[in-house]
Amino acid sequence: MTLRVIPFGGLGEIGLNCMLFDDGGSALLIDSGLLFPDDTMLGVDYVVPDFSVLRETAPHLGALLLTHGHEDHIGAVPFLLREFDIPVYGTRLTLGLLRHRLAEQGLEASARLFPIARDARFRVGNFDVEAFPVCHSIPDAVGYVLRCPEGIFVHTGDFKIDPYPLDGVPTGVERLRAISAAEEVTALFSDSTNVEREGVTLPEKFVGEALAEIFGQAPGRVVVGMFSSNLHRIQEAIKAAYACGRRVALCGRSMVRNVATAIDLGYLALPSPDILIPVEDAVSMPDRAVAVLTTGSQGEPRSALTLMALGEHKHLKVRPGDTIVLSSKFIPGNERAIAGLINRFFLAGAEVLYEKISEIHVSGHGSVEELRTMIEAVRPLNFVPVHGEPRLLFRHRNLAREAGVRHVGMLRNGDVLSFSGGKMSLAGRIEVGRRFVDGKGIGDVESIVLKDRVHLSQVGLVMVVLALSSTTGELLYGPDIVTRGVVTENGAEALVEGARDEVLRAIEEFGADARADKAEMQTAIRRVVRRFFNKRIERKPMIVPVLLEL
Repeated sequence: MTLRVIPFGGLGEIGLNCMLFDDGGSALLIDSGLLFPDDTMLGVDYVVPDFSVLRETAPHLGALLLTHGHEDHIGAVPFLLREFDIPVYGTRLTLGLLRHRLAEQGLEASARLFPIARDARFRVGNFDVEAFPVCHSIPDAVGYVLRCPEGIFVHTGDFKIDPYPLDGVPTGVERLRAISAAEEVTALFSDSTNVEREGVTLPEKFVGEALAEIFGQAPGRVVVGMFSSNLHRIQEAIKAAYACGRRVALCGRSMVRNVATAIDLGYLALPSPDILIPVEDAVSMPDRAVAVLTTGSQGEPRSALTLMALGEHKHLKVRPGDTIVLSSKFIPGNERAIAGLINRFFLAGAEVLYEKISEIHVSGHGSVEELRTMIEAVRPLNFVPVHGEPRLLFRHRNLAREAGVRHVGMLRNGDVLSFSGGKMSLAGRIEVGRRFVDGKGIGDVESIVLKDRVHLSQVGLVMVVLALSSTTGELLYGPDIVTRGVVTENGAEALVEGARDEVLRAIEEFGADARADKAEMQTAIRRVVRRFFNKRIERKPMIVPVLLEL
């Protein structure tokens, strides 16, 4: 038999994590994540894999295994379950966070969710699956060992090796050592996110200590921006606030929801029953008695933190004496938005602390020495770096070679990696598309729509509105010219009149009989108006003729 491994996302990018393992008789996916849009994806909320290709590639798909509850690993699950009615395995917290996503799409009742322990063993088709715990920025994270006729395969998920795990459960390196000592591991698929960082990643508890110092010294309110899924950090922040005599207000829908889920499932402990307060109550409390934990650390439009920066938040207005803490890294592509956020807070008189100037963030991903430790513990015959942009994958490849792994596979999304007799080879490629999600739609935004949006943002829009007689072809109304994003108000009037004259000339040239061909009329109007604007202002706006028949 041959095992095929196909990444549907997560290689060459940060996000969209999804990998297929298929032995021809049974198949499973590890993770089903989303990708947050870059600044060219106008109006797109997030991106998910196009799972329709799985119907041909792996019609016998039998299960989905989830490593942890971050959106880039579980965010696309509802879209997968619309295509495939398969069981979903994950730890209790991971499935608890997933339920909210499923409920939003009306799928919670029908989804088959199976909670597993962090050392669970179970079977999916021809695969014997063993989970092992990993430390990450969210509790209850795991990696997986897959045993099948073609060998043993280890997928780390996102991990670091924290010597002081907040939940007391270390990354399962020793279990992996025991497996590799007893059996030969065919391949290791390992997280590449932090391969550019030398040494080891600092323990999460250091951030709790830094926050305690900030809460103790800040003269006024402290607002901490972070990811709502970073529950370890939220736990540490609540403990630090309590130790400094501050009550905690949660701000942002996902922050409130995720904390409630973690408390209900026993993954977040409150030091006092009354430590949490509604955000509206924070306004009336003494400034030094308040800490706010909020979403929006990446400068997301309309997030709670952005609304505070703009002075548009319903309850919280930033003022002198406030301290703003951005306790997350700057995700590539978000730097401009975050810089704008920081600048606005400074202009409002607040003190702002962020990773570049203060130790208020540590990564949930292992650095070079932890990645090396993982490779040396597993001792795989073959190695595949995953979860990262191209430069990260190449650096991780080099690290594996330095650690003595002779066979390293460099993959792109859609590559088909084949394992047979312990040997790894590239066996072809399939087209793995992606779907752009706008609002609550299920991927109806196509790439051509994005191109139109980008084009509009760059060159503007000109609408030409006119009405013709349906019987005689006579011009009854217009043409009216409406421009958006093309010219300033001062120069608009003369330019619009010139464009109107060009349209009238084009209509005259057509003659009444020829005007019955609506498509030809639209093409002619589009051509003369585009030529006019290109000649007058050296721009080619998008031209939209609107022809009405009365």
